[in-house]
Amino acid sequence: MASEANSRVLSSFLDYLRIEKGLAPLSISAYTTDICQFSEFLEKRKRVLLTARRTDVREFLEQLFSHQVDGRSVGRKLSALRHLYRYLLLDKKLEHDPTLNIESPRQWKVLPKALARDEMEMMLAAPPALPSAGIRNTKESAALAARNHAMLEVFYAGALRVSEIVNAKLEDLKLDAGYMLVRGKGDKERVVPLGKSAQDALTEYLTHSRPALAAGKKSVAAVVASVRNSPLLFIARGGRKLTRQRVWQMVRTASAVTGQAASPHMLRHSCATHMVENGADLRTVQTILGHADISTTQVYTHLALDRLRTVYQKHHPRAKAR
Repeated sequence: MASEANSRVLSSFLDYLRIEKGLAPLSISAYTTDICQFSEFLEKRKRVLLTARRTDVREFLEQLFSHQVDGRSVGRKLSALRHLYRYLLLDKKLEHDPTLNIESPRQWKVLPKALARDEMEMMLAAPPALPSAGIRNTKESAALAARNHAMLEVFYAGALRVSEIVNAKLEDLKLDAGYMLVRGKGDKERVVPLGKSAQDALTEYLTHSRPALAAGKKSVAAVVASVRNSPLLFIARGGRKLTRQRVWQMVRTASAVTGQAASPHMLRHSCATHMVENGADLRTVQTILGHADISTTQVYTHLALDRLRTVYQKHHPRAKAR
């Protein structure tokens, strides 16, 4: 009975996220995973989501920490529960929010991992490493290398998420103007700038590599049709859609030259980190990252303060001891 009661609550909440909030499928999947985990925790205590107490939530979080779950993941799960109980309160399904006044531990607000600027330069300058399996000829190998380099440049230039890269469309790219329209979480759109390095890499890819990747074993007419018919900016061999897993693998392989195993998300945070270190204001970084709330971007605040302190000490006449 507990499982049925929790399933009804979860189903109603997910409908709310999907229809009213317009969240993307990946976000809804993350909410589902986190809330199901809490439901299983409650069922062992003979409780359901609608009867959970504050002590249940706190002990659930403590259990996660005891199982070596990292702070950011615990913070995400608490955020999911807060959204759930806020919805249930608004829907008058309960009277008390069990997540109320549960503070986020300080360690959850850590700066995301990023590559150093010289590591990022090294990664973009290195010849792209490619897995040998399945590559039929040197022309195809060169096309994959050019595509991968263009993706890395776009990741770093526009701070894109992996889902935004694989779903990017040709029509969203305004290469001459130097920007790109990105559809992010909840199908929200934002415009990101593309520097000259990214523009050059994209030009090379679109001119020579994309048609070669679409070719496969097709005839010339079939290749032309394949290129025209695929609306996607970045494609796999044969004109197929790239998978998230393939993009992750590509980034990890490319980052080996730095001695690190980077992820697409690290490239996104590298872009934001390096912008703040070079003096960009948080509102600009928020716009490029596509954060709905400035509080999400404020994780980079200490970088901005470090730069402010450096500039102050260098230029203020009374900053240095006489």
